[in-house]
Amino acid sequence: QVQLVESGGGSVQPGGSLRLSCAASGCTFRRYAMNWYRQAPGKEREWVAGSTSAGGITNYAESVQGRFPISRDNAKNTVYLQMNSLPPEASAVYYCTGVYGMHYWGKGTLVTVSS
Repeated sequence: QVQLVESGGGSVQPGGSLRLSCAASGCTFRRYAMNWYRQAPGKEREWVAGSTSAGGITNYAESVQGRFPISRDNAKNTVYLQMNSLPPEASAVYYCTGVYGMHYWGKGTLVTVSS
């Protein structure tokens, strides 16, 4: 059974940084395309960033381009989202997903950006 567990969320001041991690188990991680989504209170869930299975291609939502690099360590079965220059509107629950035939979701980690 595929399991994705996010960690690294928390509270940070505007302009600060956080690194989210997502540990995968129960799957051949290197075969999975991995993504990060987020959902802010009262808003629809939105895609943030993605990485192909080999990690050679990454894509980003325009709102985070250049600030939220996604990376993965296939040896550790983990994908990361480094979030820099965080604005208050980045406050949301961040979800990790894995795609290989099916689309699997983690339970999310809360990020709060506030002074």
